[in-house]
Parts: sequence; C-alpha cells; structure tokens
Amino acid sequence: MKNIALVEDCCPPLLETALSAEDAERMAVAFRVVGDPTRLRLLSMIATHPGGEVCACELVEPLGLSQPTISHHLKVLFEAGLLGRERRGTWVFYRVSSGPLEALRSALATTPN
Repeated sequence: MKNIALVEDCCPPLLETALSAEDAERMAVAFRVVGDPTRLRLLSMIATHPGGEVCACELVEPLGLSQPTISHHLKVLFEAGLLGRERRGTWVFYRVSSGPLEALRSALATTPN
C-alpha cells in the first residue's frame, strides 16, 4: 500500500492566522485599487522616489497621461489609505503609507518550504 503524504505534512500554511472580516474587507479594497496598472505604477514610482515623496506634477510626463487623470488615480490611492499627501502652496506631495502597503506585502508573502 502506498503512503500518501498529508497536506499538512508537506505544505506549511500560507498565513499564521485567518483574516478577520474587517481586515479582509480592507485588504480587498486595497487589492482592487492596486489592480489598476496605472495606480500600481504610480504607487511604485512614489515608493522608489528619492526622498520618499513626489509632487503630483512630476508624475504626469513619465506616465504620459493628463494631469486630471493622474490626480484621479492619486485620489483613489489616497482614499484607500495607500498614500499620504501634503499640500504645499499650489502643489500636492504624495508619499506611500507604509502600514497598508506592508499588510498587502504580508498577504502575498508565502512561508518558505
């Protein structure tokens, strides 16, 4: 008779604990927001920018999109809690909010075998 390995014998769990309903809802919103390629690019551009923050005006040319379109996507990221922002005169500077981004990263991380 062949020995069949049980799942728990060969594959460690991906998460230590199950998500609460509130955490699942919050993360689902964040995943929907970053599911848009433009928003995902914006998030990565801001996260990797020297100094950790970027004026919205600096994001128009690299993406080749209009300023209103960039502003719309930044607003969606801000409202989802993924970005912080600060107005300085007529300019708005954005920075990545580390808490929600770290939660997304943790949700995607797998336990090594």
